Formats: sequence, C-alpha cells, structure tokens
Amino acid sequence: MTARRFRLRRAAPLLGVLLTVAACSGGPDTDGGPVQATAAPSGSVAAVCDKQPAGPAAAPAGAVVVDPTVPGDLAAKTRSAGPGTTFWLKPGKHILGDDKYDQVSPKDGDVYIGAPGAVVDGRKINQYAFTGHAANVKITYLTVQGFAAPRDEGVVNHDSGDGWLIEHSTVQDNDGAGLMAGARQQVRGNCLRRNGQYGMNAYSGGTPLTALVVEGNEIAGNNTGDWEAKIDGCGCSGGVKFWAVNGADVRGNWVHDNHGTGLWADTNNNDFLIEGNLIENNDSAALIYEISYNAVIRDNTIRKNNWADGRRYADKGDNFPTPAIYISESGGEPRIKARTAKIEISRNYLENNWSGITLWENADRFCNSPANTSSGDCTRLVPAVKQCAAPEITSGALLADCRWKTQHVDIHDNKFVLDPAVVGCQASCGRMGLLSNFGSYPDWSPYRGDDVQEAITFKQDNRWHDNSYAGPWTFVVYSADRVLEIGEWEGAPYSQDSGSTFTAQGGG
Repeated sequence: MTARRFRLRRAAPLLGVLLTVAACSGGPDTDGGPVQATAAPSGSVAAVCDKQPAGPAAAPAGAVVVDPTVPGDLAAKTRSAGPGTTFWLKPGKHILGDDKYDQVSPKDGDVYIGAPGAVVDGRKINQYAFTGHAANVKITYLTVQGFAAPRDEGVVNHDSGDGWLIEHSTVQDNDGAGLMAGARQQVRGNCLRRNGQYGMNAYSGGTPLTALVVEGNEIAGNNTGDWEAKIDGCGCSGGVKFWAVNGADVRGNWVHDNHGTGLWADTNNNDFLIEGNLIENNDSAALIYEISYNAVIRDNTIRKNNWADGRRYADKGDNFPTPAIYISESGGEPRIKARTAKIEISRNYLENNWSGITLWENADRFCNSPANTSSGDCTRLVPAVKQCAAPEITSGALLADCRWKTQHVDIHDNKFVLDPAVVGCQASCGRMGLLSNFGSYPDWSPYRGDDVQEAITFKQDNRWHDNSYAGPWTFVVYSADRVLEIGEWEGAPYSQDSGSTFTAQGGG
C-alpha cells in the first residue's frame, strides 16, 4: 500500500435526496473510455448524479438575478453587492471572463442559487470558480464545471473559507479538486465526479479544520489526471482527502469508481465518524486512515475495492496485504479529545475486496525522521519537529510520543466475504494484516530492530473479535513474510478473533 512507502506528499439519518436504485452516469476515464456505471444496491444510497432536485424556476424575493448572456455578470454583481446577498443564476451557461484569474469572490453570508439548468463553466480557461476567505457562503442547485485548478488546489471554496454550505450541486470535470473545505463546512447531497485530482480536498494549510460534515454525496470517477502515475509516491489522489481535520462526520455517501483511494484521512486527523457509506469499485483502498487519531468506522458497505492496486502489487511479487481498510500509523489516543479514545471498526460488510483490514506501522516513520513522508509535521503530542532528535528522543515521553502509533484498534462484528473467482486473485488476496517492518533508519533512530513489530502485534491493544468470515482468509502478522492460517491466528501467542466464525466458501 501507498502509505508504507517512503512518499513525499503535500498535499445520522440519510438525506432526503437519497434514491433507492440508480447509478451515476458514465464519463471519461484517464484512457478516454467511459467510467463504468455501478448499479446501486437495494436500500438507500446517495445516487444523486444526474438526479439532483431542481432549483427554483423563478428568482426568490430580493435576489439579484444573474444573466448568463452577459460574460462576467456573476463576478461583477458579487463585487457590487453587499455581504449577505442572495444571487439567483438564470438557466444557461455562465462564464467568468477570459483571464485565468477571473473568478467569483463572495462576501460573508452570500448565497448562490441555481435555476434549473444553471451552469458555471470555466471552459478550461479560469482556474477557480469561488474564492476568498468569506464565511458562511451557501452554494446550491448549481453545476460547476470545466475549471483548470492546479494540483492540490480547488475550484469551489478555493481558499477554505469557514462555514460554507455546498448542497444539491454538481461539481464535475474540473482539474485539481472540485471542492476545498473550511471549518464547519457542510457538503450535502452533491455530485462530485470526474475531477482531475479529488472530489474534495479538505486542507486549509493553517489551523486544523473542525466540524466538517460530508453527507449524502455521490463521489465518483475522480483522479482523471492519474496523479499517482505522474508523480510516483505523491499520495495525492482519490475521492476525498482529509488533512489535519479535527472532527468530521462522513455519512451516507456513495464513493465509487475513483481512480485511487475512496476516502483518505492523512496527517493528524482526529475524531472521525465514518458511517453508513457505500464504498465500492475504487482502484485503491476504500478507506485509508493514516498518521491520525480516534475514529469510529461503522455500518459501511465496502466491496470490490483495491482490485487494480492489488493486482499490480501481486504482479510485482509484493506480498503486502493490500487492504480495503488501511490503518497506517493511526490509533486511539485518550490524551486527544474526541468522541472515542480508540479506532473502532464495527458492523461493516466487506465483500470481494482484494483483502480485508490491515493495521500497519512503519518503524522508520516518526516525527523528524527522513523516512517520514509528512516530513514537516510532528505528532499531535509533540509541539515541534526538532524536539524529536537524539539524544532526547531515546528516552522518556519523547520516545513514546514522537511516533504515530497503531494502537487501541478494535475490529468487531464485521462480516468479511471473499470469493477469489469473483476477484480474480490467487494466494495474495484475502488477507488481514497486523504488522510492521524491521526498524533500520536513520542510524540515530531509537526504533531500530524489532521493537515496533513486537509493539503493534502484542503490546498496543489491537484486537479482532466476534467477526464473521466467508472464504479462504489468511492473516499476515508481525512481518510481511509471516502468513498464518485461521487456527494459528486464533491461537497463542496472537490470540485474535475470539468469538468469530469461519466458513470455507465465499459468496455474496
């Protein structure tokens, strides 16, 4: 999996918009072919692409009317109006101008409402649609498309203004990220598809984002730019990327057919609830939770993820357990305030993914190590990177707290189903992982040797129990070359999966 490699990186109830049986329409992938539509399962999922509720056909009382036949009308009327103005965009294609920096800069409390058929189109000329630091902006019933944001930048809420609400809108076919996020942002009932890098990039570059809500969206076919191939090891692609978010509810979304990871929380995130999502057919993991803390991951349906990456690694002879849920240097930490003091993974249904759940901790990755791919960041427990240096790091609190630990992970009451004939895999699939590497770098590291392998396997309160398995599952423990059968996994010294059930045949 990506996060173990030494990468350089920057970068409730379901909504009323949820439909019972639908599919996101196809669109171009990186090879120019269609994104294959994924049939929605029975039950409610956020199948909202091309099925958005219509905006008002007439301007609301007091709204400023924006005319699509006047180039730049939206930006000009925003500039001339005071804060808290409501703008109603008439049907048609609204353009912003012929300079790449022609954009809309809302004021605090501005509201943008699209009439049926209202589209804001960047024509691959403009980089950004809605920019600036205004707070409490609302965008609803709009389609925003065709903007050419650079890598790691976004089109809507480019500057991560706080308190924005993006609802019932379609953000598609843009470069970079469709959305950026600010504190207290709500993203509800949107179609985020076929964007060049991410559907949304929740990264502000300043203080951690707080109270982010991502609910009832369809997030599909993103990373059309195939960034992992362009920049080896960038870790900069997928459906949604979360950076240093402190408190997020990610509920009831349909995350599918992204050319990379579905949902990826990377670097000092904390206090996540990931609940009731359908995550399927993503090229990489359904979910990565990386160098982060305290999360509840429950009641999700996760299926047919990581086939592309799993096959690629298997073809290279890489025996790492390439998972659907990847917990990388992340765990529960009671000293950091959250709704839980552990990572709890429960009541999820995982069907025909390349593998299951992997808990990994890179012994060479810690604050101030050259092997730390988030090299400018330290753990939430140590104020400054430079504190984690020899000789101080060799003892006391720094020895413990300069490392992101995979600890206090509780995996229970999940169902794991695997039919290798469906996945098209051999012995390299159908695995759970609880492992680390032998510490070797740098030469002043206090974590050299097998200390971290011992810790993650036996000492850090990582438990599987009361799960249900169907299919030929195996278990990778301690190091990548130690593969166990069920009885060995259950028995001493590992003593995992007490109360769990196993059947030989997979299915679905």
